[in-house]
This record gives sequence, C-alpha cells and structure tokens, in this order.
Amino acid sequence: MELRHINSEDAEAFVQLIKDVENDAQYMLYEPQERKLLVEEQRERIDKIEQDQGSTIFVAEDSGRLIGYLIAIGGQTKRNSHSAYIIVGIRKEQRGKGVGTKLFQELEEWSLINGIHRLELTVVTRNEAGLALYKKAGYEVEGLKRHSLQINDEFVDEYYMSRLLIDR
Repeated sequence: MELRHINSEDAEAFVQLIKDVENDAQYMLYEPQERKLLVEEQRERIDKIEQDQGSTIFVAEDSGRLIGYLIAIGGQTKRNSHSAYIIVGIRKEQRGKGVGTKLFQELEEWSLINGIHRLELTVVTRNEAGLALYKKAGYEVEGLKRHSLQINDEFVDEYYMSRLLIDR
C-alpha cells in the first residue's frame, strides 16, 4: 500500500472511491447516490486544495487502485488557520487493515510541517470502528452534537473530537 497526496489525474478514480465508500458506509454524511459528483468538478476541487497550504487530500493506493482517503480542510481565516477539519473514508473491504492508522500518521506529519496545530472531526456516537480509529490516533471527545444527523428516520448524535499537535 502506498500513501500519497492526491493529484488532478486521480479525479475519476477519486470520484469512484467516494461513491463506493458512501454506498458501503453506514455513518457517512451522504447517503448512497445522494451526492452528484462530477469528475471535472472534482478535478477543480483537487487543484484548489493543492493551492491551499492548510488543506490537503491523502489517498491510499493498493495495486493501482485507490482504497482510502483523508481530506484535511484548513481554516480560512487568520484566527482558525491553525486548524483543519478531517474527513476520512476507506473501502469496506480494506477497513480494519491499518489503512486509517497510516492515513492519520501521514496527516500528523503533514500538519506539523504546515503549521497545523488543531485537527478536528465529528463522528456518529455509535460508530464504534470510527471511534476506535480516532482514539487510537490520539483524538479526544470534546463535546456532543445532539440529533446531529437523521439516519434511517432516527435522530443520531455525533461527537466533536479533536487532537492538538505539539511540535516535536
């Protein structure tokens, strides 16, 4: 498995990866087929993120196939430019094999180089696998978003989680 920064040539494969993850994941924000992703629009987003020092996308690739991603969206103002919001997705058949752990390790290294001090995310409280991954990566629960999402006609809560990085 190889981890690397995404590039615009990955747009088509990245769109398919996102669709596959959202189709198989119980707790992603978008439901299966809800999001309309276009390759050219995704290529433009990738190019825009490449220009933003506080944002990045890492992809995990195995045998030429994208199997996971981690998106870090940096703060857009001076007061929050030290932080990044994290979104992660891994193909169902690759979950539990260390892909997420490696993506978070890569994120930490990139964050320290790019002056990111705070990493944050939200996770559905009953997403045990996600919670375990984030806690293993050093994230802590900061708070609760009550009735944050509606999944299968039921309101569910999310945790706010964060990790503060200290320069080595």
